[in-house]
Amino acid sequence: MLLEVLTPERKLFTGEVYGVQLPGIDGSFEVLNRHAPLIAALGKGKMKVLKDKVQAEYFQIEGGFVEVLRNKATVLVEGASLIS
Repeated sequence: MLLEVLTPERKLFTGEVYGVQLPGIDGSFEVLNRHAPLIAALGKGKMKVLKDKVQAEYFQIEGGFVEVLRNKATVLVEGASLIS
């Protein structure tokens, strides 16, 4: 699945991933390969990018939206930073 994470200032992440865990406004959820089409609002919290079944990167996000369509997830957030 292709993942793009965009802020108003720049593209924060783009690449093929196994999945992504997101903080929805009503609770966290996960999007994996070949997920059904979806648009959801995101709250503040931790986003986990699953590069494969073992490696992951974490981002602190400030809220926004996610769109999943044709095996591509686009995360549009007000602000985000990589957590090391």
